[in-house]
Amino acid sequence: MRIILAASTALFLAACSGATATPSASVVTGASGTTLASQAAAGDPAHPTVIELYQSQGCSSCPPADAVVNKLADRKDVIALSFAVTYWDDLGWKDSFGSPAFTARQWDYAHAAGRGQVATPQVIVNGRAAVLGSREGELNQAIARNANSSGPDIAVAGNQVTVGAGKGAATVWLVRYDPRTINVAINAGENGGRTIPHRNIVRQLTNIGQWQGKAQSFTLPAAPAGLQTAVLVQQGKGGAIIAARKI
Repeated sequence: MRIILAASTALFLAACSGATATPSASVVTGASGTTLASQAAAGDPAHPTVIELYQSQGCSSCPPADAVVNKLADRKDVIALSFAVTYWDDLGWKDSFGSPAFTARQWDYAHAAGRGQVATPQVIVNGRAAVLGSREGELNQAIARNANSSGPDIAVAGNQVTVGAGKGAATVWLVRYDPRTINVAINAGENGGRTIPHRNIVRQLTNIGQWQGKAQSFTLPAAPAGLQTAVLVQQGKGGAIIAARKI
């Protein structure tokens, strides 16, 4: 565990800890110990659930979570995104995909939920639930419980995305991610000597505007070659994701 002082307050950075802050689901097991949550039914592809994995190549507990989220990336009712954080970068290996913006986003979720720490590997489900990323059954339960059955529709025409009418106000995020399986050889740090497969690594995260509850259109910049796009409609910093779409 590392301790970081911010605004004269001790904030505990539980990097690669065995438990995330305030898990929101429990694993249900049968008599033989088999995880039943992994049998969770698929949700609605028209209202996909966003799962955000916060991980680092320098964290020895992260590869099992990478594997879980890599598998979930194939679900049509899920937008699986892998955010590489930077608070492991000075512990022997600098993450090749890390960005301070992604670390800041994880802290936004922690602050919004009243948590004084962030952890890897942590998954945030639709901006609402925090789950230890390697616990597949618990993650499936959180996906089922936090799925969006309503929220504004998102339509796309050319380089325009339109968020339909709804309630409240929200930030519209443009996410660009690499859908390939990228095998990264780690030469130092806790995972030194291992090769870790990554999928849906986020490469760009851009605020493209504010939605005010009425139907509103936003212009999408051209996507860099090889990257796919998702649009997230989120209720403020660290808030709930009320709508999302793959493009």
